[in-house]
Amino acid sequence: MKHAFRYFIAIVLIIFGLMLVLANIGMINFEIGIAWQYMYPTFFVFIGIKCLGDYFLKRGGSWSAGSFLLIFGTLLLLDRFEVISFDFWDVFKLWPLLIVYIGFMMFERGSNIVFEYESDTKNKKKKAYHGSTFSIGNHEFNEQNWKVEPMNLKNLAGEFYFDFSKAFIPEKKIPFAIHSLAGDVNIIIPENVAFRVDASVSAGEIVVIKQSVDGINRSLKYETENYEDAVQKLDFNIRLRAGSIRIYQV
Repeated sequence: MKHAFRYFIAIVLIIFGLMLVLANIGMINFEIGIAWQYMYPTFFVFIGIKCLGDYFLKRGGSWSAGSFLLIFGTLLLLDRFEVISFDFWDVFKLWPLLIVYIGFMMFERGSNIVFEYESDTKNKKKKAYHGSTFSIGNHEFNEQNWKVEPMNLKNLAGEFYFDFSKAFIPEKKIPFAIHSLAGDVNIIIPENVAFRVDASVSAGEIVVIKQSVDGINRSLKYETENYEDAVQKLDFNIRLRAGSIRIYQV
């Protein structure tokens, strides 16, 4: 597979170079933009096959990464040949595959997935204690005068919705750990409440007030100006494999 990968790259470069030469001397009509639309999906397919081959031949590799790239590249090629409609950013629609992979990993390893989160309070480490079970479904905190407590929320798939404008927030630092394989996190915070966030997504977007990032393996850290001196403050640690994280002030 190692030599096959090298040969594939070599063939692509040779064909690409020859096509450019023929286009420059007027023998063919060759547009780089159109060619690229076919080349990079083919590259994903080849890398996926290589990963799967290495995995089954016990040479390393990853069956989950390989199958994902193979599926992704194949869907892109089907779009180019007008069989289906699927562009690059439709990759987010494939997030349910993460659930499938987790299911297979549970069979393979026979173990549960565990996330942990700890926070420093007066030089002592305390584990967040609310909502510690690993689950599937939605978590909503938007009832009038709901009490804010440290939380450790873990989901396979689902949505998280927090409306702190309706909450009773004690005057102390309150940590939140939100870890999920797939889903959306939406948080509303009053302007007078200090907060800090450390967020990351493997595939998706993060929006915090007026800052935003999107794409693959993205992260964003944000802290309000008065966070260090504030008595009443929220501390978010958010990790998503696929989905979106949005935090707004009202």
